[in-house]
Amino acid sequence: MRPFTLFLALKHIRRRLLQSLLTVLGVAVGVMVLVTALSLTNGFIAELIRSTLQATPHITLTTFDRGSSTFPYDEGVLEQLASYPEVVAVSPFIETQALIARRADATQGLRARQGYTQIIGIDVALEQKVLADLPVLAQQATAIAEENGIVLGSSLARTLGVIPGDEVQILNIVEGRETFTVAASFRVGNELIDSALSMTSIPTLQDYLNRPGEITGFHVRVQDPEDAVRIAAQLGSETGLFANPWQNLYGNLLGQMQLQKALISVVVFLIVLVAAMGIANILILTVAEKTPEIGILRAMGASQGQILRTFMYEGFILGSTGTLLGVLLGLAISLYFKIKPFPLPGDLYFITQLPVQLQAFDFIWVCAVSLVTSIIAGLIPARRASGLNPIDVLK
Repeated sequence: MRPFTLFLALKHIRRRLLQSLLTVLGVAVGVMVLVTALSLTNGFIAELIRSTLQATPHITLTTFDRGSSTFPYDEGVLEQLASYPEVVAVSPFIETQALIARRADATQGLRARQGYTQIIGIDVALEQKVLADLPVLAQQATAIAEENGIVLGSSLARTLGVIPGDEVQILNIVEGRETFTVAASFRVGNELIDSALSMTSIPTLQDYLNRPGEITGFHVRVQDPEDAVRIAAQLGSETGLFANPWQNLYGNLLGQMQLQKALISVVVFLIVLVAAMGIANILILTVAEKTPEIGILRAMGASQGQILRTFMYEGFILGSTGTLLGVLLGLAISLYFKIKPFPLPGDLYFITQLPVQLQAFDFIWVCAVSLVTSIIAGLIPARRASGLNPIDVLK
């Protein structure tokens, strides 16, 4: 048998069924939007990190004087770095920045196109272990290792209008012009990388820069990317090189994403708060309408606690029903976007689709906040109802 207080709470809800349904729907919409927004934001951040690390080493070690840019390659330093237990792989590299262009071809009606690129010369065998999630290095290892073979980011290749087998011109003010053959293109989903990065072999870039036997630094992969800052500080202090973790390269962007998530949470929570005020409104109207009934119940022996619990139950039922419905709707929408990611213009948002990442903690705190807000919203009218003097009411 249901408790007397729960029976009264359900009766009050059915008495104002339309208002109760609208209130539940208001809470559900607020929770749904909040859960969906958090899942999309989590996915946005996670995809940004994933796509970034696909073509970005966890730690980059270079000289402190970037003006000199290169130094003689010392295999002993590579072995020293590889000896650290947290380090998974190490690879030397040499890099430069240059204009890249495709020449016009009147016979095929092609106009000249150009862009900007950061060219990285790599040891393909070692770099495959550092950038283990970038399959193009393994797929095109032979082509990259050949003289003047180069792979381009997909957006850069599209900008130039080139495909594998085409030739491109690399132009640097100091080193001059050199012809490279496109071996392949790669796509990581981060437009900052896809639109500017290209890779060739270390000997090819050394020859182009006229710096035989020299490198710019070392790329390092560690066991836990989140621990890159601490490990970078250790490697830098023991090698005398400038160690730059991946977080420093994209830290501002990631920080902005976290701030955006916090702002979204606050703004959408206001929807839940407005819906909670609907619960308070229903309870206040119910107290006003049921004042004679409350007086009779008190005169018949109902305690203040029973009256208080009746209206607290009512607020809890409305809030919990709306919360549960909102969570289910938010989960359904999030799963839909997880199966069919929403496409994004990469030049605006750095990634090309909007992924979803569901986190249990987000669902827990959203439910907790929604329920607590609903209970608090019902507390004031519930205290007012329990505080009514039966003698004054019956008069």
